[in-house]
Parts: sequence; C-alpha cells; structure tokens
Amino acid sequence: MAEERSRRVFLSTSAALSAAALSSSTLAPSAGAEESGERLTPQRPDAELRAILREIDEHRIEATVRRLAAFGTRHTLSSQTDPVRGIGAARDWILAEMTKSAERSGGRMMVEAQSYLQQPAPPRIPVATTITNVVATLRGSTTPERVYVVSGHYDSRCSDPLDATKDAPGADDDASGVAVAMELARVLATRRPAATIVFAAVAGEEQGLFGARHMATLFKAAGTNVQAMFTNDIVGSSRADDGTRDPRTIRLFAEGVPTSETPAQADIRRAVGGENDSPSRQLARFVRSVADNEATGMTVRVIHRRDRYLRGGDHIPFLEQGYHAARFTEPHEDYAHQHQDVRVENGKRFGDLPEFCDFPFIARVARVNAATMWSLATAPGTPEDVRIRTNRLTNETDLVWRRGTDPDLAGYEVVWRETTAADWTHVVRVGDTTEAKVDLSKDNVFFGVRAVGKNDHRGPVAFPTPLS
Repeated sequence: MAEERSRRVFLSTSAALSAAALSSSTLAPSAGAEESGERLTPQRPDAELRAILREIDEHRIEATVRRLAAFGTRHTLSSQTDPVRGIGAARDWILAEMTKSAERSGGRMMVEAQSYLQQPAPPRIPVATTITNVVATLRGSTTPERVYVVSGHYDSRCSDPLDATKDAPGADDDASGVAVAMELARVLATRRPAATIVFAAVAGEEQGLFGARHMATLFKAAGTNVQAMFTNDIVGSSRADDGTRDPRTIRLFAEGVPTSETPAQADIRRAVGGENDSPSRQLARFVRSVADNEATGMTVRVIHRRDRYLRGGDHIPFLEQGYHAARFTEPHEDYAHQHQDVRVENGKRFGDLPEFCDFPFIARVARVNAATMWSLATAPGTPEDVRIRTNRLTNETDLVWRRGTDPDLAGYEVVWRETTAADWTHVVRVGDTTEAKVDLSKDNVFFGVRAVGKNDHRGPVAFPTPLS
C-alpha cells in the first residue's frame, strides 16, 4: 500500500528544491495533495486587470457599431474613394480612430493601413481589388518579440455576395467584432504589457478570408512569433432566432487536429492520444481560466471544432501558417440578421441592423477578450520543446523542456488530468528548472507544462511530445 501511495507525485530533487521559488497564493491544496499534487483553480484577475475591465465602455462600443453600419455598405468591392459610403470610407474612419488611440500610448502603439492588390479570385473577387487591413501594434515593454493578435473584419455583405451597392450594414457581422478590437486598442493603449499586442480590423473576409490571410502570411514571412490569435466574428447579439436569450455566454471555437499538421506530427498524435491537446485547445483552456469569471460576467463555452459546421473565419489563415488561433462567436446566431438584404417580409424584418445588437453583451465579450489578451501579454510565453522521456519503460514520467527567456520568468508548473477530463485538474509546482519527475504513469494521464511569472501570472500550457 505504501508503494502504491508513493506512485502518485514525486518531484526530482532539483525540482523540489527550486519549488519554493514560486508563490502558492492562487492554488489551494486538495485533500489528496500529498498524493496527486494540488487541485488546479482558475487565475483570478488582479487589480490592474479589473481596472482595465472597468474601462470597457458599452456606449463607445455602441457608437462604433452604429458608425460602421452608417457607411451603408462595407462590401470589399464597394467604393474605395467615396468619403461617406463604402469600404473606403469605413477604412479611413477606422484608421483615424485607431490613430487617436495610438496618440495616448506615448509612442508605443503604431497604426498602419496594410494594403495589397488582390488579383481576381472567382467567384467572389471578379476583378483586381485593393484589400486593406487596419492594424494597430502596441509594442511590448520587455518581450516585444512575443506577439498576440485580436481581430474583427470590417467588410460586410448582403444576400448576394457579389452585390457591392445594396445596403449591407453589417452591424453584428462584423462591426461587433471590429468594435471589440477597437475598444481594446483604446483601453490598452496607455498600458505597458510585457509582450506585443496587435489589434486588427481586416477586410475581404466575406470574399474568402483574404485580409486575414495576407496578414498571417506577412507575419510568417517575417518570422514573427505569434503565440496566439483570436478573431471576434458575429459577437453582437445574445438573442437566438427563436427569441430566447443567452446574454452571459460566448462560444469559443478551437480545433483539435491542427490544420497545419504534418504526416509525421499526425503519427505522433495518434501514438500518444493528443487529439484533444492541440495548441488551440490549450488556448481555449487558458481563456476559460482567466476570463470565465465574475469580473467579465461571462461563461466561455468551448466548442471542440475549428469553426461552425462547414463554415470558417479569419483565424483559419493563421492556423494554416502554424499559428495558434481560435474564434469567438455569439451563443446562438439569428440568420435573419446576417448576410441578408434589409427588408420586411410577412411582417418580419431582415437585415444586419444595429437595432438587433445587444450592446451590453458586446461589452462583456470585449471584457473576455481584454482579460485574455492582457493575461497572455503579462505572463511568460508558452514553454517550448516540452518532451516526455521515452528511452526506458517506467511507471514514472520524466518531463524536460527548454527554459524561456522572459526576464520576469519565475519558474514552471506541471499540470495533469485524467485522459477523459476536458480540462487540466491538478498542478505540481516544480520551480525554476527544466525537468521534473512525476510519479504518475504517462500511460494513464495527460501532462502539460506551463510557465509562471514573478507576478504570479500563468501562461498557456504546452503539451509534450516523446523524446527517445
């Protein structure tokens, strides 16, 4: 019995000695802590994050949605030069508003109009068309090379995807997501995150994710270390098509099998059972740990899909480039109020109009995003090269990883869960080390490793791969 009891959690001597370097303020030991580590609990928002969440302004968000809808149409093929109607007028307004936010940053935020000429891409881009993303970059104070992206798309469409003249107000799809990104840029412009945060309003989504694909391709070509990307697309309403409301839930779509997975990586995934442990799933777990709480007023419902059934959004081009990404979307869509001509039929109103939006709901979605982005940018990055030693058969598990370069890094934690559990349940503090021995069999549970900052903030978990 004593031998069986000892085969629960055992830290290597070096790890145990360094464990004291980590604070234990956010995790309370469970009844079986001496056997199985401590029960993992969510990270509570600190005073600075709570102040950020209080600054999210519902009325500014409403004003942004209404202003974008007032451009009439923001179709990708609409006028680029008309000063009051079309995608060009919307582009210029977003650029001006983002620039105002940047002026409050003390030179740390830069704004650009990221343009390129998209050649004809039938059926939805029949002629060469300029596509412009508006991108605001808040440079990190200590690890600026680590980048996190939040976006919405500012183009819109009506019933006919090629009709660039008819009204397409696009309030929910996707002025709501753009309003979230712009409000975060405004609120965070005066802050000093450790890592870099990019706030983007992209175009060409309705024609085939063109703007986001261009942005992701530029990041990849430059070797940018994008550690997470979130798109907010259709986050404007809590009302379903049957009239029911769910004002306190936001869906987060996160893929299992990685879009960019190679055949060799697929072989490893099948061998170790990693179908539910993609980087995107780890991001989703991170979001729930920092943003599903009373401070945001929201429940984050993680959906184990890349996107809605047979549909897609602007996170997909980032997944294609091997970046970690996920999508926020309202809990139940009302299809009468997206991709529809503005009209009345049999007494029912169609069209994506601002009056069908729930602005307090969008503000809460913005708080979920703010909690996520700020927590990511003020914690150490995701551990790299995390491996499980497999050079001998044993009922213990030896984990190794490469130490990060974050100046505020305090150490590491090993997390684990039963193979049938959706989220991490237990944590073992191992300190500022690059290896740990856990007296649990890798055959029976899943393991992960995450970094902890001197501010007691935890980063996302990295899922280990085999090391022979």
